Amino acid sequence: MASDGYSAAHAADTEVLVRRSMTKGYELLSLLAPPIYTAFVLVRKGRGHFTANRLLRATWVGGAVGCAAGGAFEYVRSANSNEVTVRTRRIQHAYDTASLRADDHSTIGAILLAVLTPAVLWKRASPVNLILGGAGIGSAVGVLTHYGRALTGSPAPKVDIPETLVPS
Repeated sequence: MASDGYSAAHAADTEVLVRRSMTKGYELLSLLAPPIYTAFVLVRKGRGHFTANRLLRATWVGGAVGCAAGGAFEYVRSANSNEVTVRTRRIQHAYDTASLRADDHSTIGAILLAVLTPAVLWKRASPVNLILGGAGIGSAVGVLTHYGRALTGSPAPKVDIPETLVPS
């Protein structure tokens, strides 16, 4: 038993949920950062200030902020919840096939565009922004692909949670 009153199981469940929320935060802000940044620059400064380097930088910085914010939010939420609630949420998320499929599409998109963006925009941005920004845009494209598949009739299968896993 930990000295702060949390059991090892509660700490492990909290860790899993924090990692999941960091992933979801990264995906969300990687999706929102490019259009928000583009709109902001075009409205406030005009087309002359819009560059690929700045867009890619805004994308990966937005993803990093989303990752940190998602992890912090989930840590506070889980630390202030009881052990049964945290365990139930962890099990529900472990069997959420739609969320897992979205994460898979996001990861595939991030890897692909982290490689393809530098190949296409080599002279237009710094290498760090090309790779990290490309990964952020790829993550967003992957999430959009997941939702597009769900809309076109290929939803993730539903999986029932075994009763033996649900805490009472």
